[in-house]
Amino acid sequence: MRLSLNYRLLILIVVLSALAIREAALELRPSYLRPGLRLFAYIANTGDGTISAIDLVKLAPAATIPVGPEPTGLRAHPSHKEIWGLSSAGGYAWVLDNATNQIVARIPVGSAPYALDFSPDGKRAYVAASGSNSIVAIDGVTHQMIGRARAGRRPWIARVSPDGALVVVSNRDDATVSLLDAASLATRAVIAVAPDPEQIAILPDSSKAFITSGSRDEVSVVDLRRAVLLAKLALDGRPDALLLKPDGGELYIPSADAHGLLIVNTQTDEVGDFLLLGMSPTAATLDATGQTLYVSDSAAGHVIPVAIDVRKTASAISVGQAPHAAELTPGDDMLVVVDSASDEIAVIRAKTSSLITLIPTGPRPRDLAIQVF
Repeated sequence: MRLSLNYRLLILIVVLSALAIREAALELRPSYLRPGLRLFAYIANTGDGTISAIDLVKLAPAATIPVGPEPTGLRAHPSHKEIWGLSSAGGYAWVLDNATNQIVARIPVGSAPYALDFSPDGKRAYVAASGSNSIVAIDGVTHQMIGRARAGRRPWIARVSPDGALVVVSNRDDATVSLLDAASLATRAVIAVAPDPEQIAILPDSSKAFITSGSRDEVSVVDLRRAVLLAKLALDGRPDALLLKPDGGELYIPSADAHGLLIVNTQTDEVGDFLLLGMSPTAATLDATGQTLYVSDSAAGHVIPVAIDVRKTASAISVGQAPHAAELTPGDDMLVVVDSASDEIAVIRAKTSSLITLIPTGPRPRDLAIQVF
């Protein structure tokens, strides 16, 4: 009798253990993934000119792909199974095929490119080559350069308006913003803004652009329809990033100088709120609902979740030595954070704000792109 009870108890323990293991595996697996779909993070390693392809389902490195010196500007193509990026030292854009993890194109664009942007339909990509004072348009299907235009001195970033009509370019050495026709690259207007303009955020209705200054505690506001400067917003610290709420109603600005988050009302063009966050908040990402902002504190080694609607912070999530770039997977299941000092990424379960694992990358990782295919 005792042997029978022990046998049944052993079977029960085995069954319960199997169910616990299955539940843990399902908890780590993104809920939206169907059989056959793949979820990858691609990390630009500036130390050796490679891209690390990380399988986010298996939570393991999958490949290391050489792309050229100083890779930057990673973007997932909106409609193709491709990751695009730049070699800022090599002066070209490159295209990575997701299925093969092979580079399928290198497109010369001019010296010192740092960022690229796609048209809303993905049919074109635009690159600002700051060393050659030019803007390049690339066919998103054939990977051929189809246009080149002059911009101001040292164009920093080219951003496409959500309606696909304009390319907005920040000209760092001219303290101007150029508005180019997206189809022809013809200049429509040049607008004076705060010195050393860099990052650009454009409202969803394509009515306004917000441009950071790289040397002053200011953000310039430009009316894109009338092509005029509306305001220069004084901030309490140097802006490190720009993130728009999905409905465009608010602009979020992490600032290491201010040790916090500045919040701009985009209708009134005023700084409405400030949240003290920590030592050095420099980068952030916003979930699809616009309810939670995840801010990387590069000096404190953690990520801070911020409930936007109630302006409250949750407990910080320790992720490494110097977290910076961060991005949520589609569906907002997992948060991926790049740590440039420890040469790894942190993968966080967003629902519970808990660290799942750390995965090694190449040396000095910087930019990040995520794609499901």
